[in-house]
Amino acid sequence: MNDYSTTASEISRQENIERILDCAERVFKHYGYSKTNVADIAKELSMSPANIYRFFASKADIHQALARRMLAAQYDALAESAGREASAADRLRAHTLLQHRLVMETMLDEQKVHEMVLVAMDQQWPVIEEHLARVRGIIEDIIKDGIEAGEFRQQDARLAAECYMHAGVCLCHPQLVAKTAAPDDVITAEALIEFAIQALR
Repeated sequence: MNDYSTTASEISRQENIERILDCAERVFKHYGYSKTNVADIAKELSMSPANIYRFFASKADIHQALARRMLAAQYDALAESAGREASAADRLRAHTLLQHRLVMETMLDEQKVHEMVLVAMDQQWPVIEEHLARVRGIIEDIIKDGIEAGEFRQQDARLAAECYMHAGVCLCHPQLVAKTAAPDDVITAEALIEFAIQALR
């Protein structure tokens, strides 16, 4: 009976957390992160700020949880793409183009979302670093597969993954993407990816 009560309590707590995060995301997108406070989120949910503080210590904590959730969704999409049946080069192309598209769609389509991303990069860097490490792992695994299949030359896969990420940083870093998203850019995403892949051969 106690185990059941504990499980039910945990489920209820998680449901409340998700409800708060869903609402916070909507409010942040509508008003902007800097113009929103916990009281605004509580009002939208028809609850007291004290109730929200039962689950999150501050607005920054809510934002951190949102950043983790957004990056986790991005990681899941990237991991699924990387697991498909294809050559290592094709998987790297698909991975990087998908990451670029996700940054464009999720983070840059709306100015208010862009503000949330900038705040995350400034105040929640450990969350970003954790995500980058996981993405690096995906790339490293693809490169290892390419080395084993003879597609890529023998090399340190971890170092190669780090170099590949640095080569394509302007396609995946929100601030850089925002500055280089002009339609008349000479260097396309496809050309840059191809250049980086050639370095692995």
